[in-house]
Amino acid sequence: MTERELLIKGLEQICPEVYSQTVDNFLKFSDMLLEKNKVMNLTAITEPMEVISRHFLDCAMIAPDIISEEKVIDIGTGAGFPGLPLAILCQDTEFVLIDALRKRIDFLNEVISQLGLKNVIAIHARAEELKERQSFSAAVSRAVADLSVLSELTLPLVKVGGKFIAMKAQDCQDEVIKATKAIEILGGAKPIIKTYTVVESDIVRAKVEINKIKDTPSKYPRRFAKISAAPLGGK
Repeated sequence: MTERELLIKGLEQICPEVYSQTVDNFLKFSDMLLEKNKVMNLTAITEPMEVISRHFLDCAMIAPDIISEEKVIDIGTGAGFPGLPLAILCQDTEFVLIDALRKRIDFLNEVISQLGLKNVIAIHARAEELKERQSFSAAVSRAVADLSVLSELTLPLVKVGGKFIAMKAQDCQDEVIKATKAIEILGGAKPIIKTYTVVESDIVRAKVEINKIKDTPSKYPRRFAKISAAPLGGK
């Protein structure tokens, strides 16, 4: 099976329609990612087929959760995950990708330009410095930080009635339990863990869904020291 065949077969199980331009954009993104990775540490995954399964199809698994959203922010996007694959798939949704490392943002802006995407921007910023409180209908994040820290960075940016989806490793139950009180203080409902198997693979992941049910107190988020990425397996 080729990369294109794997991508099409996987996406057809997730999305109602798969367009040739969408597939072309993913394959071009893969080429640019692996080429840039030779000189810059963007991903531990270096095989094209694994980029398709472990990055693209994994991120695509949450597309049905956000396809109807108006404006989505990706906190700590890194090499563009999950925000850029979601932007490729959800053309009617506006995406903002943020990361604290300028080199990553420069790379992402190059990809966005090369793919001709009009519904996504990449910004060099720390989440706790953003002024757009309660401006986003949804937020997403993948393997960025412990959920209690991540929720403090993210929930202040989400509107009441919106949601936050954190992509986590399968064994995240203890982390979620420890974060539940902080999430409540930040205005979030009790988190819901949903495990899933990435299509066309045996990779099992979890997504943690948190609905925003009340305003976040104005003192949050606090400024954090450097945040270490949470393990996901090959980000």
